[in-house]
Amino acid sequence: MRKLTWGMNVSLDGYIAAPGDDLTWGVPSDELFQWWSDRVAVTELALYGRKLWETMSSHWPTADEQPGVIPAHIEFARRWRDMPKVVFSSTTSAVDWNARLVTGDAVAEITQLKTEDGGEMDIGGATLAAAALRAGLIDEYAIVTHPVLVGGGTPFFPTLDHWVNLKLVETRTFPGGVLLTRYETRR
Repeated sequence: MRKLTWGMNVSLDGYIAAPGDDLTWGVPSDELFQWWSDRVAVTELALYGRKLWETMSSHWPTADEQPGVIPAHIEFARRWRDMPKVVFSSTTSAVDWNARLVTGDAVAEITQLKTEDGGEMDIGGATLAAAALRAGLIDEYAIVTHPVLVGGGTPFFPTLDHWVNLKLVETRTFPGGVLLTRYETRR
């Protein structure tokens, strides 16, 4: 069975985006950016919700062609384009950059993908990840906590009907007081 990881930048008060979908509080240090890039390099399949897809696909396909681009961004852009992706959306009509579109039942599709042979999968996007979490499909959480309180916005964790027991498997500190905590789901 394939492993499914949900990893995101999170404010200390638990939000992945501040009001107005503001993400400016989560600008990574060079070291953290490299960590994210290395995750993309080992991810065999990325699952995106519509909003995250729109954010990523509006920048990374041509980021390596921008004036003054740094080598780390060139590497990430290449890795991102090469990584197979599945985009879940009922309103998007087409996707590109090594992606395919799923307009139907996300939980059913993710359940099927988990049973297939292959390597690790990452999931991103609050709504999509919440559906996978509620269905018990997420195996690991990679929470990158930034030392900022944004006061509201899009929460990392949705309201749940049941507890999800976790086991801490890694902690790591990045510059600026950013803390990575990785947890596996106890089954």
